[in-house]
Amino acid sequence: MNYEGFHALTVKLADGVAHVIIDNQPINLFDLVLYPEMVKVSAELRDDDSVRAVVVSSANPEFFIAHFDVSLILQLPTGRPAPTTLSDFHQMCENFRTMPKPTICAIDGRVGGGGSEVTLSMDMRFASPRAVFNQPEVALGILPGGSGTVRLPRLVGRSRALEVILGSEDVDAMTAEKWGWVNRVVDNPVEHSLAMARRIASFPPQAVQAAKRTILRADDHVVEDLLAEAGEFNALLSDQRAIAAMNNFMTRGGQTREGELRLGQLATEIND
Repeated sequence: MNYEGFHALTVKLADGVAHVIIDNQPINLFDLVLYPEMVKVSAELRDDDSVRAVVVSSANPEFFIAHFDVSLILQLPTGRPAPTTLSDFHQMCENFRTMPKPTICAIDGRVGGGGSEVTLSMDMRFASPRAVFNQPEVALGILPGGSGTVRLPRLVGRSRALEVILGSEDVDAMTAEKWGWVNRVVDNPVEHSLAMARRIASFPPQAVQAAKRTILRADDHVVEDLLAEAGEFNALLSDQRAIAAMNNFMTRGGQTREGELRLGQLATEIND
């Protein structure tokens, strides 16, 4: 794998570690540039035996990944039944969760929506004190349809997941650490993540793979739950209140730097 030809990310290889750096200015939106590239790189990293650990970070200190492009969600066809196979987004997340090597994300700045769901799929999350987490979908009339309702409860418990998802409020880094959403808060999450990745990559790979494979056995019914989540998401796409809320979000500054930096408050305003 040469990992060339990407426009919204770069991949640096050293000492068995693949460092994926997301750079899709101005807010690292999950759009039609970044999204297919993340799908592609997740599959390539999964299948590359020379890569023994993966770190994902952002070139933008204000945003890891803002969220999925709401304008694209508004274009999704309505009336679709619950799926029987995983979507590309769900499969991308599953690639990061199940690939036979550790996946680590270094989070600085804001991460929300589909960006948060990608980080939830990884094995470890290290965040800076400036990191901010958000699942704003319910305020937009939909739900976290890219694995958030499946993965967040497994990390932080039912009640806290409901607080995050139903409340659509910002969660600071220290609270996320206390809840188990992130492994720990560190001053330099990229440096910390790369050091952890290099350490693990130096160990016998068969032992690392066996340990991860065995730990993943505790994740019961993930695929079935993802398919159920996708069915609920599809059903909400035709709701006129959801369409109005998403359009209102865009009109009031959603997906601009200024609007995204106050996403928790914006989520309240769009339903006034």
